[in-house]
Amino acid sequence: MKILDEIHVMGKCSLSGEIFIQGSKNAALPMMAASLMHRGLSVLKGCPKISDVFCMEEILRSLGAVTWWEDHDLYLDCTDADKTEIPEVYTGRMRSSVILLGAVLARNKRCRIGYPGGCIIGKRPIDLHLMALRTLGADICETVSGLDAECIRFRGGEIFFEKSSVGATQQAMLAAVLAQGETKLYNCAKEPEVFWLGRYLKSMGAVIEGEETGEIYIRGVRELGPGKYTIPPDRIVAGTYLCVAAAAKSEIVLRNVPEGELKAFLEVYQKIGGQYEANGGTLKVNGKRAVRPAELVETETYPGFPTDLQAPLMAVLTGIPGKSVIRERIFDQRFGSAFQMNKMGADIVVNGDEAVIRGGRPLTGITVQAGDLRGGAALIIAALMAEGETCITQAGFISRGYEHICRDLQALGCEIWQSAGEDLRIYEKK
Repeated sequence: MKILDEIHVMGKCSLSGEIFIQGSKNAALPMMAASLMHRGLSVLKGCPKISDVFCMEEILRSLGAVTWWEDHDLYLDCTDADKTEIPEVYTGRMRSSVILLGAVLARNKRCRIGYPGGCIIGKRPIDLHLMALRTLGADICETVSGLDAECIRFRGGEIFFEKSSVGATQQAMLAAVLAQGETKLYNCAKEPEVFWLGRYLKSMGAVIEGEETGEIYIRGVRELGPGKYTIPPDRIVAGTYLCVAAAAKSEIVLRNVPEGELKAFLEVYQKIGGQYEANGGTLKVNGKRAVRPAELVETETYPGFPTDLQAPLMAVLTGIPGKSVIRERIFDQRFGSAFQMNKMGADIVVNGDEAVIRGGRPLTGITVQAGDLRGGAALIIAALMAEGETCITQAGFISRGYEHICRDLQALGCEIWQSAGEDLRIYEKK
């Protein structure tokens, strides 16, 4: 399999057809980390085959796990995953690798891990992760090359997060489920991925309450049993394809959609004129009337408008006449794709945490560069509206979260193809 290097899109296509929404990246990765804490075989069904999942799989193998795939079911045999070092060659590729710190410590008492990398979308410090682990008894030394940590056994305690953080909440949950005594977490993230990790841990025998409320109670147990769980559908991928329909002014069908997790996004979608009909996990989407600008959209923690759909929505708004405003309240450097869209002819002015889009200007296909996962997807959406061919370089970012975006769009009638680099399957130009 190959990692995407370039994606080419011919614009001005009318789309129709169906797409099945893949399993959630942000649910799968912490579940993979949790699987380490059972000394045996766990199974994650419907797991997305994306580069971040493959990277996490490589890390687990480096710790001694044996892994294999049966279609989209990922088997993780962690019987002998007793190693304690996670090299920077892995962690530098993926920020969410830091979630392994608590899991490895809970299992193996020691962990050396390189600093996490990933997309460049602003400051994302790991101080809340370290605070949570230290509160539960970990001794962590921060070095030039990474983190050295020890903990004979975590001890329950009370943790208050000054800022809501999905990763730090999940980190604390992973450490606390095998801790001695009770743990109470306050001001926790309420994102669905926190809930799904709680569900998975409880299926393994953990005692957890309140994972949807912002205050989580955990009573530690001595050991966890095997995990067997189906990965929920990816709400961000579903939202991205809703944006595709709006950009191409087309009607499509999305199956396996977590509609309840997309309420804030769907409200904005309707405000700009997009229409949808929901029926048991299926959305019939009509983007033909998505022609109204958005007066103000602000990203927020869940259940607010998701920061991961800010860039895809911005791409749609470049094609809608009138003034739209997006305010980014989660990350401080997440307007990178705006500068690339401006190269295509868009009129987007960024001032601090605010982007003003004066839409309706014609876009022209040129060579642009993806700088992060969701920004890369946004450039594909912009390319759907552009005259001629758009070439998106550094498309490997997109492989981190979208399993087969080119194949999906081809199935809808888009002329899109990709070339490959050195490391997911190539879908040739039709």
